[in-house]
Amino acid sequence: MSVRPLIAGNWKMNGLGSESAAQLTDLVEQASEYKDVGCDILICPPALIVREMVTLTKGTNVQIGGQDCHMNVSGAHTGDISAEMLKDAGATYCIVGHSERRTDHLETNEVVKAKAEAAIAAGLIAIVCVGETLEERESGKTLSVISNQVKNSLPSDVTAQNTVVAYEPVWAIGTGKTPTPDDVAEVHAHIRSDLKSVMSDADGVRLLYGGSVKGSNAAELMALEHVNGGLVGGASLKAGDFWPIVETSI
Repeated sequence: MSVRPLIAGNWKMNGLGSESAAQLTDLVEQASEYKDVGCDILICPPALIVREMVTLTKGTNVQIGGQDCHMNVSGAHTGDISAEMLKDAGATYCIVGHSERRTDHLETNEVVKAKAEAAIAAGLIAIVCVGETLEERESGKTLSVISNQVKNSLPSDVTAQNTVVAYEPVWAIGTGKTPTPDDVAEVHAHIRSDLKSVMSDADGVRLLYGGSVKGSNAAELMALEHVNGGLVGGASLKAGDFWPIVETSI
């Protein structure tokens, strides 16, 4: 089955209005040179500038998403943002379960699942993140950890149209370290197998690799079987660094 790749940039807690607008404008201009770049391009900026970024990308082949959402539609949740708010601002995707949320905010698989379900209910595509720590990898637990996260973090109404799974080994995020291509291929094949046990259209689910993805290693990683794109962190902050990753799908 042919799966259209997704190259997603997670800006995390980075980006002020004017600077971010300039980088996004540069990205849009580069993408506009192609009628079809061969993949879906997504930028997930801080929530404060989602609406502004949506305005800048209107009518282009660059989409805007959120980095997180609350599991509830509304209520007394100071500082939180609902999936409906992201949708209202023009977002099309929402990342849930990133390792930084799981670690810094102690989010469990159950919380991640609830957030994914909220994103889908609001009409967003959920990007569900999974990944092991260095300790778990060195103790040989990688595949069992990934299986546990996949099976318990996915929304109950998961389909290839409403959910993306991103594998990000925790120890590789922002460190410059990456697993070997064989390691990545093994985990992605394992995720695909896990998906087949819980859904009928598993072959159509986009599986992204994340963890120090950059222009110099993107082509090799994106060429692997069952790797259908990337979830890019630091290299997505500047259009000049992000575009070479997008180019691997052109």
